Amino acid sequence: MLSRKGIIPEEYVLTRLAEDPTEPRYRARERRARFVSKKGNCNVAHKNIREQGRFLQDVFTTLVDLKWPHTLLIFTMSFLCSWLLFAMAWWLIAFAHGDLAPIEGAGEPCVTSIHSFSSAFLFSIEVQVTIGFGGRMVTEECPLAILVLIVQNIVGLMINAIMLGCIFMKTAQAHRRAETLIFSKHAVIALRHGRLCFMLRVGDLRKSMIISATIHMQVVRKTTSPEGEVVPLHQVDIPMENGVGGNSIFLVAPLIIYHVIDANSPLYDLAPGDLHHHQDLEIIVILEGVVETTGITTQARTSYLADEILWGQRFVPIVAEEDGRYSVDYSKFGNTIKVPTPLCTARQLDEDRSLLDALTLASARGPLRKRSMAVAKAKPRFSISPDSLS
Repeated sequence: MLSRKGIIPEEYVLTRLAEDPTEPRYRARERRARFVSKKGNCNVAHKNIREQGRFLQDVFTTLVDLKWPHTLLIFTMSFLCSWLLFAMAWWLIAFAHGDLAPIEGAGEPCVTSIHSFSSAFLFSIEVQVTIGFGGRMVTEECPLAILVLIVQNIVGLMINAIMLGCIFMKTAQAHRRAETLIFSKHAVIALRHGRLCFMLRVGDLRKSMIISATIHMQVVRKTTSPEGEVVPLHQVDIPMENGVGGNSIFLVAPLIIYHVIDANSPLYDLAPGDLHHHQDLEIIVILEGVVETTGITTQARTSYLADEILWGQRFVPIVAEEDGRYSVDYSKFGNTIKVPTPLCTARQLDEDRSLLDALTLASARGPLRKRSMAVAKAKPRFSISPDSLS
């Protein structure tokens, strides 16, 4: 009707009718894809690999990397195929020697009690797994049968060795130990010793220690070189500080690892307004060490996106001394509290140190003001008038 009266153009009405009213017209920008997940898995898909044969050059590592169902299926098929292959060899030896249909007065058979393929298959299983029921055995009549017996024993030992090695490596993989190495869900940026610092908390839930533990941190972001080359995953190492100095840590209790944001830091121009999910920023933390009980090197990883970094907050203490020893309250592992922090970049703070002085003065006035307000609000319960004294 409106289009017929000329109020709304007919093309606009047809366009609006063709649109889906349930579909939003404006879509929010999707969150940046993680390079490393919170659990430490690398979010990388390998496609169009042409030289697939390289994986077969290292069969043992390929078997260890496979999932449990695939590994067990391969080992089961290996045993079945080897049993069937040597069963066929034993059946052919018996057939060629005439042991399947023995004639009266014939000589001694190569393998006793083999009359069909089923009996040859049973004998193959007995030889490879060394069961030895006693009903079937190799005689000295055929040298070829003795050679097949030796070859089958060697093949069976090799399959058993590979199977046991793969099962041991899969059950003792390094990432299993990393399940008890935990990181705080959020990282924080606050003042420490008068400098803005990026801080996170790391802990170990087991009593067995991680020997020679080291921690590293990298900033991953998309950059463009002066020549115009786009680097989608540009990794920059940044130094981490801890209580003992350097990258080595003594992880007997949860530690707060921090990075001083100075002029050499890639976070030097990071402002509070940049901490949102649209920001192209990811900080990867890698903890590596040797497991005390097994001697295997393990590695735990996590990452923090921009919206997982809290500005102006600090981790609460969780280590306390009780009954002559230190206790750790892991229920407060990721808890934070707000602390006075300048809402500017580290560059601006270095250029204008008066921002830090003003923040210190404001934080000092805060408790005094609260205390004076509390005193002013307190009312006396009784009063003494001058008339009562006279």
